[in-house]
Amino acid sequence: MLLPSLLCYSGFTALCLAMDRHHHDLLGRKPTAGQRLALCLGGWLLLALSLAAALTAADWGLGLVQWCAVLMGSALLLVVLLPYRPRLALGVAGVGLVVSPAVWALI
Repeated sequence: MLLPSLLCYSGFTALCLAMDRHHHDLLGRKPTAGQRLALCLGGWLLLALSLAAALTAADWGLGLVQWCAVLMGSALLLVVLLPYRPRLALGVAGVGLVVSPAVWALI
C-alpha cells in the first residue's frame, strides 16, 4: 500500500495548492487560473491513480477498504503538517511524486 499512499498524499497536496489561501501560504503567491485548473486536474488524477493502484494490489472489497484507509491517513498527515511544517508537507509530496514510478516498477 506504499504506492497508493504516495499518490494519495501528492493528490491531496495538489488539491490543497489549488486553493488561493494554501497556495499563498506555501509558495508566497496566488495561483493563476491555469495553475489552479492544472492543480485540480492533477490532484484528482493522482487520487484516481491511487485507487487503481490499491485495486491492483488487492481485490475489489479489500482494495477499496484499504484505499479509504490510505485516503484518511494521507489527509491526516497533510492536515497535521500544513500548519506546523508547511515546507515539509511540500517536500513529502515532491518525494512521493519522484519515488512513485520506482515503486510502481517494483510491483
